[in-house]
Amino acid sequence: MDNDLHVIFGTGPLGKAVMRALVARGRPVRLVNRSGQADVPAGVEVAAGEAYDPASVRRLVQGAATVYQCAQPEYTEWEEKFPPLQAAIIEGVAGSGARLVIGENLYMYGDTDGKPITEDLPFRAAGKKGRTRAQMAEAALEAHRSGRLPVAIGRASDFFGPEALGSVTGERLFPAILAGKGGQGYGNVDLPHTYTYIEDFGKAMAVLGERPEALGQAWHVPNPETVSTRRFIELACQLAGQPPRVSSLGKTMLRIGGLFIPEAREMLEMAYEFEKPFVVDSTKFERTFGMKGTPLREALTATLDWYRQHPVK
Repeated sequence: MDNDLHVIFGTGPLGKAVMRALVARGRPVRLVNRSGQADVPAGVEVAAGEAYDPASVRRLVQGAATVYQCAQPEYTEWEEKFPPLQAAIIEGVAGSGARLVIGENLYMYGDTDGKPITEDLPFRAAGKKGRTRAQMAEAALEAHRSGRLPVAIGRASDFFGPEALGSVTGERLFPAILAGKGGQGYGNVDLPHTYTYIEDFGKAMAVLGERPEALGQAWHVPNPETVSTRRFIELACQLAGQPPRVSSLGKTMLRIGGLFIPEAREMLEMAYEFEKPFVVDSTKFERTFGMKGTPLREALTATLDWYRQHPVK
């Protein structure tokens, strides 16, 4: 396309990671959130907009080559607010000439009983957040099939990395490791569990926005090598120069926490991810686009460095 503008809805961890990947490629970037304010490098535009309003979306994506859907409501409000949010973005981008790249997680597959997670698995989510994700993914791909707009989807596992706050491997884990307190995982920490490095997620989304063969499909983004959660935490402790202390939070404690913390109550639905092997297969992406995930040691080192420079208050 003649215009190379890339518009990103959402200034959370994924939106920022996509922005960094696009800036590294020399692309002009516009980030969109409600306030029109965000901590970004010089030369990156931040615009105020209402993603629930198709007219606002349409105005903000005018002239864009690619739009990235990285926005989401509060975790406790997904069922009510997430589908209309994405539907408004789809409606606003449709007819603009831009392609839409959507960032997703893996909730729609549900419990795969420890089998490797590939893109061809059926959607069998039993919980409300998984069903919401399935509904949204199906609606997005149908918009592509019907010719409303070109769509590609990138899917990632639980993510960690710079600015990746609010995740299960975010501000509750790495500051504790740096303080010598060890790290807390969930469920059975001795099972293999794929974690996504947020920078890999951002780079993969940028790739999907560039390559026409990505359109009309969902892709699992490349990840660091899969290890057990225990090994993940122990390696982070080792790299931080701290004792390798590992603890686990199970369903019972989540239920107790859920009495006071809505986010903990919401996590109960996803407990199956930590009760069986949770291994993501990204072979399709790696073979098609030639991109590998960042080695785990390198990704953890960069993550720890970021938390050292940005103490969590």
